[in-house]
Order: sequence, then structure tokens, then C-alpha cells
Amino acid sequence: MESTGTKIHFLPLFSLAMVPLIMVLGNSMLIPILPTMQETIGITKTQSSLVITMFSVPAGVIIPLAGFLSDRYNRKVVIVPGLLLYGAGGVVAGLAAWLLSSPYWLIMVGRVLQGLGAAGTAPIAMALAGDLWKGASRAKALGLIEASNGLGKVLSPIFGVLLAMLFWYAAFFAFPIICLFSAALVYFFVKEPKKTGPKQEVKKYLSTLKKTFKKQYKFLLTAYFAGVVALFILFGVLFYIAQILEEVHKIEGLMRGFILAGPLLLMAVTSYITGTKIKQNYGLMKTLVLSGLALIFLPLVINAFLTNPYIELSLLGVSGIGTGLMLPCLNTMITSSVEQNERGAITSLYGSVRFLGVAAGPPIFGALMDTPRMMYLIMAGLALLCLVCCWMWIKVKQDTGGQDRYQKIEWDRKSLAQKKARA
Repeated sequence: MESTGTKIHFLPLFSLAMVPLIMVLGNSMLIPILPTMQETIGITKTQSSLVITMFSVPAGVIIPLAGFLSDRYNRKVVIVPGLLLYGAGGVVAGLAAWLLSSPYWLIMVGRVLQGLGAAGTAPIAMALAGDLWKGASRAKALGLIEASNGLGKVLSPIFGVLLAMLFWYAAFFAFPIICLFSAALVYFFVKEPKKTGPKQEVKKYLSTLKKTFKKQYKFLLTAYFAGVVALFILFGVLFYIAQILEEVHKIEGLMRGFILAGPLLLMAVTSYITGTKIKQNYGLMKTLVLSGLALIFLPLVINAFLTNPYIELSLLGVSGIGTGLMLPCLNTMITSSVEQNERGAITSLYGSVRFLGVAAGPPIFGALMDTPRMMYLIMAGLALLCLVCCWMWIKVKQDTGGQDRYQKIEWDRKSLAQKKARA
């Protein structure tokens, strides 16, 4: 069944939508069970936070390489082995927790393997969807795949808690089952278009990165910084809240999973609505990025001076809304600011730095959680710095109709191309 073109077939879309959902499970499903893991195998908060970090850092480092390999060869040859490696890492971590009296370091080996596998999943699935469909169908398919990502963020804390009711490390054994299912779907039901033209060379790939950053470094670094800050704070606060619910409020089981899912649900719903409204209005995108950072900043300041847990959790939901306002706008601005032949390199690098932000959140928040006021104020200062950077270096060019429609670097790029064409 050929899916390339304007018509969307269910099985190829469902197969690709499963991939980012699995990638999200890699971290979010484990956050609610980290306090139980600490108590069961006798590790510190910092050590438990590395369960998140040792997944995200390898993924962040390897994503650009996975993107290059998928451009040079094909997408499925990266996605399917990536999913299998992801599942194998879960087996290693699960067997270590089951059979060893001191399993921590082998669990870390499993998490590194999972991170390496994850690098070849969601970013490449998005690129493959772009190859398979055109026009409005492409936009719809990518929107549904992004919605699957958001759904994974919402369901994963609850799913993690449900699995932990069997035994605390059950989530590790869930990964290979889900990954095998997803790999089979992609292998059998996604028909990848044949590649044409010469294979991309490493030298050209690196040259593309260098030239693009030389022209647009202020915007790109600012947009990357904003994406990193949003996810760094979100996952850091989620880790902190998971610890507080366990240690201070003695909230366990499904209730803890539902509480942690709340901010993620707000983020996912806000992201979906934002993505349907922004279209090509770059002035609106900049406003939403600044508004989102303000909604992240203000709850952090308020939480620094309040100790009411209900207010603290409610304000965390506000931060989730702020993150949901930002991410679709940043995604669109970054992908629209470069030529098609540069897009893979730039978006892969963006995916990498986002993963590194997720990786840094839990250990840094864990180190600061004994002084919560200082923790909240430091993070508020970081959000404020990011807001100022975005206000200064994300520029918008007004068109003749008076509407802010074109992000400055895209406008400059198009103008230069028109001048060359006239010459």
C-alpha cells in the first residue's frame, strides 16, 4: 500500500505515531517510581536522578549522527534497530533489578543502551512522515504524531505507577515488549520512498551546520536556549515534586501518578491548541514564547515564598501551560528559518539540546531541593534571562499589511534568494 502523497493511510501513520510515544515513556514513566527505587536498592536522590540523565545524555549526543545516517541511507534502517536497542536496554536494566543485590550500575548500563537506541526513534520518525506525505496531509500527519508525543507524556506517569504495583522494576520489562511491537509495525507497514541523488557526505553535513550558524547564530542559539530551559525546568520540577509527594506528603500509588500527569496534560493540550492556531504568524509566535516564559517564571517566584503544597502543585500546572505555549512556536520558527537541505541538521541539533536539558533537570534540582527557596529563585532567574534573550534576539519583520508574519531570519533568507534570482 503506497502512502506517499496526499492520502493518509491508517497503518503507516499509526506505526509512526507509536515511535515518539515510546521515546517519551523512556523518562516520564520512570519519574514516579524513582523514590521507590531509592528506598528499595539504597541509593541517593542524586543517583536516582541519573536514571533520567543516563538515558537523555546519550540520546542527545547521538541524535545528530542518527539524523545524518537516516539522510545518507534510509529512515527505517535507523528506526528499527534503534527500537530494538531501546528494548534490549530495558531487558538489561530489568534483569539487573531482578537478579542482583546491588543492581544500580548495571541499571545505568541498560539506561545508556536505551538512550542510544532512542536517538534513532522519534526525530527520524518525524522526518520519515515528512517523506511519506505532502501538503496538507503532511501537516496533519505531523500534527497527529506530535499529539501522540503529548499523549505519551500524559499517560506515562500513570502507566509507570500501575506497572510498579506488580513490582517496582516492571517498567523496565515493559520497554522490550512495546519496542518489539513498534519495530514490527514500522518494518511491515511503513513503505519508505526510495532515495534519489548522491549520498550525503560527512564533510558537507558539517559544512552545512557551520554556514547556517554563521548566518543565524543569534536566533538559533536563542531558540535552542529557550527549548532547553523550558524542558530543563519542567522535568526538574517534576522530579522535585515526585520526591516531595513521597517524603513529605506520603502520597503513593495512582494518586502520585495522576498528580504528576496533571502539568503534562496541560502542556499537551496547550501545545495542540497552539499548533493549530499559530499557522505562519511569527509575530504571534514570538508573543507566545515570551508569554510562555512569563508563565514559567512567575510560579517559580511565588513558590519560593509559599509552602502550601496545593498552591505549589497548581502553579506547576501554570508552568505546564507556559511550556505548551512555547514549544510548538519554537519548533515552527526553527524549521522555517532554514532551507530544506539544512533542516535535518538544524532540527537534529535542536532535538539534541532539548534532550540534554531534560537530562540536566533532575540531578540539578535534586542537588538543590534541600534549599527549595534558593532552588526556585535560581530557576526563576534562568527563566527571566531566557525571556530577555528571546525578546532581544528573536526578531520579527512586519509585512506591508501591518501584520507580523515573517520571522526576521526567514525574511532575510527569502530576500537574498530573490536578489540572486533577479541577478
